[in-house]
Amino acid sequence: MKICIAASAGGHIIEAMQLKEAWAGKEYFFISDKRINAKSIARKEKMYFIIQPKRNYFRTLVAFIQTIVIFIKENPNVIISTGAEIGYPALILGWILGKKTIYIESLARVNSPSLCGKLVYGKVDHFYVQWPEGKKWFPKAKYVGSVFE
Repeated sequence: MKICIAASAGGHIIEAMQLKEAWAGKEYFFISDKRINAKSIARKEKMYFIIQPKRNYFRTLVAFIQTIVIFIKENPNVIISTGAEIGYPALILGWILGKKTIYIESLARVNSPSLCGKLVYGKVDHFYVQWPEGKKWFPKAKYVGSVFE
């Protein structure tokens, strides 16, 4: 089994790192964008960097193409994402390819849903929220509490 952890740099990748036990003992790799904390993690972990989409159609297309190239090379069985723009191409491609997909809505999303969450809801195999309020926007999601607990 090979696991892809796709998360934007910053808080999203920090949240993903809290779940390290989930892939312990398995082959895994990360996809992120090239900002400082992701580059720091890349010193110890297998990491691929893709362009940050920034809600731009051309950049999003480039991110999808880069993710396809990574998936051809790595062929993951499971895609886990804590979101933002980097998680979107990985989760959608995973869905299209019939891979197991897991999305965890950001801990920061208490008062409104994330764009990534809205775009992947109903397409991923497992959708988790870290606040009970998240079920207002994603009724089929499973509330699991904070990744930091």
